[in-house]
Amino acid sequence: MADVMRWRYGETSPVMLPVQSATVIEIGDLVYLSTDHALPAAAQANQGSKAANQQLFHNNFAGVAMQHSANGDTSPIRVATTGVFAFDCAIATFEVGALVGAEQPTGATVLKNQVVASVAAENLAIGRCTKRVNPAGTSLLVEIVGTVSHGGPQAKA
Repeated sequence: MADVMRWRYGETSPVMLPVQSATVIEIGDLVYLSTDHALPAAAQANQGSKAANQQLFHNNFAGVAMQHSANGDTSPIRVATTGVFAFDCAIATFEVGALVGAEQPTGATVLKNQVVASVAAENLAIGRCTKRVNPAGTSLLVEIVGTVSHGGPQAKA
């Protein structure tokens, strides 16, 4: 997918993360921290199920790429750890506060880099819906919360 500036509003609380030279990251990619470098969601190894893939991604979720890293680049990139971003999703309805995680389409074994879906629990989520989608739509505003830097989406009290 091409670079897409998905940020819409809010403080992004950016961090600079290193990228390995063979890694390609597009603006708007959901990225996770792998040991000491950023990787896009689709680079995560398959954990055997959609829920297991979403949970591991949640556990290592760094944020949304705000800079591009081409093959061969080794410069660190800016990653937003908070803020509201517009993401594509499968056609669905969403209520404000609904939990949202990285999407893994039926039959696929890896997560999508720039697509989200409704999830059932905080341990699968990267954020929450910030604008109601009803009737059903294919785009969604999500307030992301990086797990690595901010502990991820929190349970309701």
